[in-house]
Amino acid sequence: MAASARRILVVEDQEDNRRILRDLLTSAGYEVLEATTGEDGVTAAARYRPDLILMDIQLPVLDGYGATRRIKAAPELAHIPIIAVTSYALSGDDARAFEAGCDGYIAKPYNPRELLALVRRHLPPKA
Repeated sequence: MAASARRILVVEDQEDNRRILRDLLTSAGYEVLEATTGEDGVTAAARYRPDLILMDIQLPVLDGYGATRRIKAAPELAHIPIIAVTSYALSGDDARAFEAGCDGYIAKPYNPRELLALVRRHLPPKA
């Protein structure tokens, strides 16, 4: 992995979904960190200071809304963009994600190109 690779924290409890995101993001040149619960996601965000976070909403221990609120409440972490990647795709679910502090939202199943475009929108390449 290149030393200049941007770090993305994937907070997702389903191994298959983490593998898909890991494969997609590493093939695009990103370094991927992983957490499986909202609580672990908050801890990993504080420890590793990723450049961007992909946050599932339906997580054990602490859901993605709660994890996002805690990350955004920490002044040293609040600048990190968080994109909700969720199977919650009913009317109003995107608004709940934005109210929790998410900067982007994409519903599962997602188109990999659309997800990468959203990631690049929030995490432009380093100059």
